[in-house]
Amino acid sequence: MNRRSFLSGAAAAGTAAFLARPLAAAPAPAKVKLGYDNFAVRAMGWKAPALIDYAASLRLDALLISDLDAFESLDDAALREIRQRADAAGIALYLGSWSICPTSKTFRPNRGTAEEHLRLGIRVAKTLGSPVFRVVLGSMDDRKTEGGIRARIRDTVAVLKACRREALDAGVKIAMENHAGDLHSWELLDLIREAGTDFVGANIDSGNAAWTLEDPLDVLERLGPVTLCSSLRDNMVWTTEDGAAVQWTAAGEGLIDWKTYAARWRALCPQVPVIIETISGAQRTFPYKKAEFWQHYDKRPEALAKFEALAKRGRPITPFKAPAGPEGKIATQEFQKAELERSLAYLRREIGLGVRA
Repeated sequence: MNRRSFLSGAAAAGTAAFLARPLAAAPAPAKVKLGYDNFAVRAMGWKAPALIDYAASLRLDALLISDLDAFESLDDAALREIRQRADAAGIALYLGSWSICPTSKTFRPNRGTAEEHLRLGIRVAKTLGSPVFRVVLGSMDDRKTEGGIRARIRDTVAVLKACRREALDAGVKIAMENHAGDLHSWELLDLIREAGTDFVGANIDSGNAAWTLEDPLDVLERLGPVTLCSSLRDNMVWTTEDGAAVQWTAAGEGLIDWKTYAARWRALCPQVPVIIETISGAQRTFPYKKAEFWQHYDKRPEALAKFEALAKRGRPITPFKAPAGPEGKIATQEFQKAELERSLAYLRREIGLGVRA
């Protein structure tokens, strides 16, 4: 055998051996933590210990306590006991509160000034071990205030910047939510960038996305890279004579394509837990086909087209209404727990979310 024949035969043998080897399995996608926002079961009236116990009973990974009133005491010693309880249950705690915009119609001075409220939240978050403090600007009513939503953004940014050093020293980031129709996703992104992405990011809310006439997946694409926390639920959207109607639903019972949503979540913010905040039952209409509607909203045709595509696929559904009398409270509690637990079961079974089985 000459040298050329030998090399040719050796190459062929090597190729055959390579092709015969079994292909290495593709690495499994990273597990995304799954949790709930206590507002999903607000009718229970539970305080932090009961909220943690409920999360543990559902074998969840995370819990967003989105209201400081859920704590019997905000003293450090009491908060450390709450943290120990969560650690023992394997639950990662996330902390939240409400408006820090001093000129918002939703702002309440029960925690002092806006800056005092934010500083309090930073301290409580640090003591609890929460990496974030979730807050909001306000609601859609703020879009109609003097100066419009841009003036309210400026006021909120000023509060954030005044507390920047405290947040950085504590290692706590501020997660601003797109809340109750207050901010389009691009307005929230502007707020975050103006305040400083070194300590401010987003708490993404897929339900509230529909209240600014946006597709939740489009909002995720825009805010995903700056997302720190979440409050998610599904939406049913349908067309009406002068616009569209929105009703929030359990996950898997609305129009969100959760397989696509979860895939993009893993790509954009895989370390952030998917936290479910079901607020099902009520309907809201948006008469955006009337010209006066856009006096207070930012009309972007490409974003609106995606929302309208959702509405064309949707259908009207029946709202939930609790019966009158004492049984109404029990019915509401059962409804809220069922909506949440059905959502969590769907996201585990069909989408593969959650670290713990």
